[in-house]
This record gives sequence, structure tokens and C-alpha cells, in this order.
Amino acid sequence: MDVWIAEVGAENAELLATRSRTSVLAREYRPEDLGDGRIRYSKRALGASRELSEEEEGAITDDAEGLRVWVGDDAYDLEEV
Repeated sequence: MDVWIAEVGAENAELLATRSRTSVLAREYRPEDLGDGRIRYSKRALGASRELSEEEEGAITDDAEGLRVWVGDDAYDLEEV
């Protein structure tokens, strides 16, 4: 299905969905605030977020720690569903 979800908290989910650099892209390239502090990334949204620099809100890393989205200095695990 190529969908990833992270529990980031309500404030961070709102920030990623409406105020990150990817929030201004076409709908299929934006993360979606699911409510309850969860954010969803489609395959295209994940790809767009991978283009963000490490200093930007919503940057994605994929390393030994796993696939994670960053807000400030905090990383949140993305789980494929």
C-alpha cells in the first residue's frame, strides 16, 4: 500500500501538514494530519520529504535507527501500514 504513519503529537502533526515546506505542494506530495497526533505519508509525500535538508522540519532519515521524520531535535519512527 506504500503508506507510512508516525505518532508525532498533535502540534507536530499540524506543523508538518500545514507549515512545513512540503505542505505547499500538490496534495499527493504532502503529509496528512490524521488527528490524534498522527501523520501519514504516501509514497510520493515520503519522497518529497526526503528532499528536505536535515535542518528543515519534516526531514526524513533512513538509517540503522530506521525510517524517521524529524521535528526540531526530535525523531519519530515511521511505520509502514
